[in-house]
Amino acid sequence: MESETMRINWFPGHMTKALREMEAELKNIDILLYVLDSRAPQSSLNPKLSSLAKNKKIIYVLNKADLVEESELDKITKIFVSPNSTFVCLNSQVSNSSRKIPIICRELLKDKLQSKLAKGIAYSIKCMVVGVPNCGKSTLINNLCHQGKTETGDKAGVTRGKQWVVTKDGLTLLDTPGTLWPSFDDNRVARNLAYIGSIRDEVLDTSELAFFFIKDLSVKYKGNFETRYNICIKESDETLDILDKICQSRKCVLKGGDLDYDRACGIIIDDFRKGRLGKIFLD
Repeated sequence: MESETMRINWFPGHMTKALREMEAELKNIDILLYVLDSRAPQSSLNPKLSSLAKNKKIIYVLNKADLVEESELDKITKIFVSPNSTFVCLNSQVSNSSRKIPIICRELLKDKLQSKLAKGIAYSIKCMVVGVPNCGKSTLINNLCHQGKTETGDKAGVTRGKQWVVTKDGLTLLDTPGTLWPSFDDNRVARNLAYIGSIRDEVLDTSELAFFFIKDLSVKYKGNFETRYNICIKESDETLDILDKICQSRKCVLKGGDLDYDRACGIIIDDFRKGRLGKIFLD
């Protein structure tokens, strides 16, 4: 756990296939709904997807916005605004929170819709829903449909193939598998994606992940750790000192008195992902 770096790579074969299928479908798509995790919106930008989408109209959906402070999002949302793109912040688990999206879609495609209408054509806007694993794409689609249309889950890789669904608001949606990219040039980006659950826990060392989570965030979010675990973090405390305190506070102790680091680390990562550690912005 005391290594200076944590190397993460996870790019299963189905992601290569998914990217090829998305590229093939793009010619039929009007708008990309690019779903980002609000806790790490910049880390959630897949450069492969961004390259494919460069000539498309895009709505960046900053999902799970309830898990960060609004002021943190305000600092970065301007990067998502251009003549062909805009953004919306929401929590797709809240009923009807996506109601603005069909309105924005119609505004972005106003000229095309008017042209179709003049010819007597009732046109359904075709949207491709993309994003990294576990960002909430399927939950967003279910929200837009006002019912469960696609399979959802709280771990990476639930959606494995493309699914077409139609909404009552005149959108035809293509759900796609969550995709990453073959290698991470920035270890911090890789760790952020691991923290939010975009990389399968089965390929990670959870204890090492939690160690780096504390190391990355215990200074900026000192109060969050202190409040959640009822501990006092001193300026002189190293990462392992903080982990020791969390172990003791949560009674993560093995027979014989040794600290149960594995159990404590699992608690820390789960607390963050479920929002129990408070509002934390990774980027």
